[in-house]
Amino acid sequence: MNPSQITDWCHQIIRSVAKKDGLYIDATMGKGHDTKLLCELAGEQGSVLAFDIQSEAVHATENLLQKEGLQDRATLLLTGHEHMDEYVQTESADVICFNFGYLPGGDHAIATKTQTSLEAIEKGLTLLKHGGIMSLCIYSGGDTGFEEKDAILRYIKELNPKEYTVIVNEYYNRENNPPIPVFIFKR
Repeated sequence: MNPSQITDWCHQIIRSVAKKDGLYIDATMGKGHDTKLLCELAGEQGSVLAFDIQSEAVHATENLLQKEGLQDRATLLLTGHEHMDEYVQTESADVICFNFGYLPGGDHAIATKTQTSLEAIEKGLTLLKHGGIMSLCIYSGGDTGFEEKDAILRYIKELNPKEYTVIVNEYYNRENNPPIPVFIFKR
């Protein structure tokens, strides 16, 4: 593990608290690394749903899962994360992962959007089981701007502390708008 990488840090936290053999959601498939981790956690008994709006992300994830022999554990969906409630019942997901921004190495003009991201987080919180975790990797600056980051941070700050524990981390000594790892635990 390289704790200086946001995804490694988030994966370590998820591994430490996630229940095995559950239902996991990768809300922003990207290159498939979160999907792979969730498939490992799912084991033979669990399942993973992964969402992305780009066919390039679906293909990259499909290739990674095939290479690792994990393709049977995941359903890859070419649709936006704001539609996850059409595929998952309320309070049935153990883990939900988000990476906000654009596909690494992809078209920077295609990125997550404030409105659909907030809608997806809100829906995800209703789908999350009590005792479940949601991770948010928030990238901002450059091409993605700050509107989405600021809106997400405002939204999660207002979550009821009797229902959720929200932990916002920061790379304190990095320049150039480093990513923000966030963990939401549903009580």
